[in-house]
Amino acid sequence: MKNIAIIPARGGSKRIPGKNIKPFAGQPMIAWSIQAAEASGLFSRIIVSTDSEEIARVARQYGAEIPFVRPAGLADDFTPTADVVLHALEWLAGEGQEPELVCCLYATAPFVKASFLRQGHELLRRTGAASVFTVASYPASPFRALTIGPDGRLSMLWPEHELTRSNDLPEAYHDAGQFYWLDVARFRREKRMYASDARPVVLPRRLVQDIDTPEDWLTAEAMHQALRIAGELTDNQAEEKMP
Repeated sequence: MKNIAIIPARGGSKRIPGKNIKPFAGQPMIAWSIQAAEASGLFSRIIVSTDSEEIARVARQYGAEIPFVRPAGLADDFTPTADVVLHALEWLAGEGQEPELVCCLYATAPFVKASFLRQGHELLRRTGAASVFTVASYPASPFRALTIGPDGRLSMLWPEHELTRSNDLPEAYHDAGQFYWLDVARFRREKRMYASDARPVVLPRRLVQDIDTPEDWLTAEAMHQALRIAGELTDNQAEEKMP
């Protein structure tokens, strides 16, 4: 069976109400992820896992499937993404469908591109890794991070690096929060998105923005507008569709 995309999109966002379907750059936020998945040409099915009928209605309008309703027990603030993906895989198995690879694509990833998805797919195939996901480098080294103590004083988390030259500090990366390619057989056994042999799709920082707060949303909108003006993004990533 071909690859399947699973887009988790619960309805209970508190800090940004209705985040997954809130208009972003002219269309519902989730539409960007659905369209990138379609443009990649990689997926036989694009499934949205949601507990919200409103999200389901919008997702269907943009071409995704909603073949099941996510249980309330898997739609709270504390449910790990891995559990949501495992639930979708169990539902597929019950329908007699067992994909070899699955891609968990976040609903709030307006900078995701079909080319990134294809790059991740190729890397997983070539290396035989259990998972591949997007990362980006930190703009400043986390090894110089500071913390504020109960007494209000600053201290370094890694004081041993106080005098280390920036060029001598190791490069560090963070999860870019766009997608995770998973080998289904190994994922079922290990139940981890961050597999022990995970490989990275390294993204430029200008195409990465976590969207958890209203400030994040405004930042993402400003980034999107700047990228459109620079010609790095076009409507629906149409230029990336497979021939």
